[in-house]
Amino acid sequence: MARVGVFICHCGTNISGAVDVARVVEAAQKMPMVVIASDNKYTCSEPGQASIRQAIVSNKLNRVVIAACSPRMHEPTFRKAVSAAGLNPYLLEIANIREQCSWVHSHDREKATAKAIELVKMAVAKVIRHEPLYPREVPVTKRALVIGGGITGIQAALDIANAGHEVVLLEQEPSIGGRMAQLDKTFPTLDCSACILTPKMVDVANHPKIRLLTYAEIKEVRGFVGNFKVEITQKARKVDYSKCTGCGTCWQKCPEKTPSEFDLGLGKRPSIYIPFAQAVPTKPVIDTDSCRYIKYRQWLAAGEQGKKPPECRICEKICPTGSIAWDQEPQTITEEFGAIVVATGFQVYDHRHYEEYGGGAYPDVISGMQLERLMNASGPTGGEIVRPSDGTHPKTVAFVCCVGSRDQAKGRTYCSKVCCMYTAKHAIMLKEHDPDVQCYIFYIDVRTGGKDYEEFYLRTLDDAGAIYIKGRPSKIYRDGKKMIVLGEDALMGRPIELAADLVVLATGMEPRTGADKLAQKLNISYNTYHFLVEAHPKLRPVETQTDGIFVAGACVGPRDIPESVAQGSAAAAKVAGLFSSDTLVTDPITSVVNRERCTGCLLCVAICPYKAIDCETTRDTRVVAVVNESLCKGCGLCVGACRPKAIDLRGFTSQQILEEVNSLWS
Repeated sequence: MARVGVFICHCGTNISGAVDVARVVEAAQKMPMVVIASDNKYTCSEPGQASIRQAIVSNKLNRVVIAACSPRMHEPTFRKAVSAAGLNPYLLEIANIREQCSWVHSHDREKATAKAIELVKMAVAKVIRHEPLYPREVPVTKRALVIGGGITGIQAALDIANAGHEVVLLEQEPSIGGRMAQLDKTFPTLDCSACILTPKMVDVANHPKIRLLTYAEIKEVRGFVGNFKVEITQKARKVDYSKCTGCGTCWQKCPEKTPSEFDLGLGKRPSIYIPFAQAVPTKPVIDTDSCRYIKYRQWLAAGEQGKKPPECRICEKICPTGSIAWDQEPQTITEEFGAIVVATGFQVYDHRHYEEYGGGAYPDVISGMQLERLMNASGPTGGEIVRPSDGTHPKTVAFVCCVGSRDQAKGRTYCSKVCCMYTAKHAIMLKEHDPDVQCYIFYIDVRTGGKDYEEFYLRTLDDAGAIYIKGRPSKIYRDGKKMIVLGEDALMGRPIELAADLVVLATGMEPRTGADKLAQKLNISYNTYHFLVEAHPKLRPVETQTDGIFVAGACVGPRDIPESVAQGSAAAAKVAGLFSSDTLVTDPITSVVNRERCTGCLLCVAICPYKAIDCETTRDTRVVAVVNESLCKGCGLCVGACRPKAIDLRGFTSQQILEEVNSLWS
């Protein structure tokens, strides 16, 4: 026979401010099977939990109902509390009388109290039908996959490897380093970006626990926490890395030049190349879209139609180790991992979408990242800041903030967080390069949320003499050799017309192309902008709703370098914690299939968002659904979709739900 204890929480005044807790306790005492009902100021506190444990023992309770906040907040806490008193933790039911009652009915105490009583009555009716559930254990593969070789992924990989676990660091580009490798200096200290990043890149390459897979992409992800099976596509480099020494002879002699992606089109690179001088690995790949010999082979395969391309093959002829592999094809690699860290980073907003600013139309309208490459000593101009149109030194530079950020018309309403700061950095560095430069900065608001950021911003005013103009320009056009910026000074209330030698658009951050496709392969969520979604922005900022998959850095939202590094380490700590045990305990609240009722329609397979349901053939050749309990999250979608009612959800069975409904009419 069930012996139920009901415990009502005041939650300070969050609940008691709208609900008459004393009346709820009084009503609960009269409910069937209820042995004791009491209230507590803060049930989640240690005294509150102690009172529950004491009541379980002294009243020989075998069921517990706690009326408090959302089970998402404190259900694990209360399960531990009842378990400590010797009760199965799944003989507990939580009635949410805060989010679902007091917060939404705060202006009607009478109705809020009546609803709270009904919620408790439903919970009591349901918990009477509860049965003990028992978690099960699954083994853990203690290898981690880190997707993304930027500073976040590098930090995560190093921390996991230093904890003693094997790591595969996967990067889709030919080299690790990410966006930070393109920067000249970092704010607010103006440290050399390469000086900070390059040693970490070398540490990754030399670490005995880290395996580096560059020029590779995720093809498919199967499995569950502790036991993921990942198929990786290794793109064809056309270079045999087992032979190549990275001597550089090939890319120095290659006659074909094409715009450099790393320099954002401001410079050129050969068809066989490494992206930048400090690249890791320092071994080249061949760009099949521009290589002369690849085009020659394609011409032969097409039946020698059209003009014959040059055969070239200079790289093959001069390579001292015979590393050129023209017949190399993409390969599929299958690896097993226990955890995955997603750190795919960001890309800058394409300023060509701003036609009113001349983005992409005028060579002297560039993005902030392009200015970084011009400033960089290893950039296309050797660190000399010149106008792309004629190579002269600009004396008047106009900056436009919030390009691709805080702009509803462009579908980018969020703040990119770093634009104000890197614009301030650019103004200071331009003044250092040429004391005669005058910077004008068009802004909406200046946001400097970070350690020493406000002081750094003030340097642009005091030391660099930059002039800030509040307002977003309406149009930018060319007049002779000048770029004319039309806008408004919102503080002065008058129009502005500024003639500038160079215009820099402070472009915002957006997720890498394909972030949504990767999220779908990993079964994790993403928002309308395709930023990945964490399990909880405050309490679980690097976890996802899929156990064993973690997110870090700018793939989640705009981040600066310190935040990204911190999140990389946080994700690594979560992975190390996951790997601290040989087995994992899984939640027993999962779907279960009645094989006798199952008709094999497999609608549940199609509808399951976690890919937790598969099919198998029985001895009598019937096809039935089967649930992988390690993948199942207990969402219940399959239960609602099952036509023959062959699926039930432990802890939320049809009988339990029916008892809840019936209790409202008793």
